[in-house]
Amino acid sequence: MKITDYRSGFLETLTPVYDKHEAERFFYLILEQLNGLRRIDLALDPGREMPVALLAEWDLLLRRLEQEEPVQYLLGKTSFYGLDFIVDENVLIPRQETEELVDWIVSENKRQNLAVLDIGTGSGCIAVSLAKNLGHAKVSAIDVSGHALALAKKNAEINQAEVHWLQLDILETDSLFGNYDVIVSNPPYVRELEKHEIRKNVLAHEPHLALFVPDADPLVFYRKIALLSRTSLSPRGRLYFEINQYLGSETAQLLESLGYRDIELRKDFFGNDRMLAATL
Repeated sequence: MKITDYRSGFLETLTPVYDKHEAERFFYLILEQLNGLRRIDLALDPGREMPVALLAEWDLLLRRLEQEEPVQYLLGKTSFYGLDFIVDENVLIPRQETEELVDWIVSENKRQNLAVLDIGTGSGCIAVSLAKNLGHAKVSAIDVSGHALALAKKNAEINQAEVHWLQLDILETDSLFGNYDVIVSNPPYVRELEKHEIRKNVLAHEPHLALFVPDADPLVFYRKIALLSRTSLSPRGRLYFEINQYLGSETAQLLESLGYRDIELRKDFFGNDRMLAATL
């Protein structure tokens, strides 16, 4: 069977579940991982045969994608800010909106030797990306999950990034154990009432611990992090958050009530309130 023929069946199977563009993206991600071929390779040689030895693995991945398992978990990796990251069901899959947050931090912080703290690091995508893109920054990262930290450490090794890791429950600590020029967090922020907006593959497979907050107190993480940061930000330091798109004004008002100034709310690529930064 030609790879192009398998591709036709692959897309036909998945297009009732995903749009064609997304199904095609899945196909070429798997093609690169299993067959070692890029999209351009197949375009230049459309007559390539699908190796029989790979068919069973392709078919298994296709069935699991049809059940809406995230392709990043199936392949065990994803790309973020130009870097490769291992991912599994212990961590959230890094998203484009978070890349925009990292880009904001990188563009605003050109000084050398900055002290940086990432709170709720998950896969380590923010911490590792900042360690690679900020000049000689001293990056630290914390997470409540030991499984997440183990994965984050592997991602730092893969990308040759130096990060100091600490397992810590941010809601239970009374200190951030240092002073920092940049403190960043993408904490849980999806309210239970918003579950109906979340895709099935996210609800069924990504860790709820990293996603959801109680409807009664959706800003619980922002409040605690902002309080702790008041004694841990350097005089020129800046606090950055990824936020719930529906709670931009509320999050900004919270920071203002805690003494923060120069509060800036930014929208993501899709036009939703998604990022916030502030100083003391």
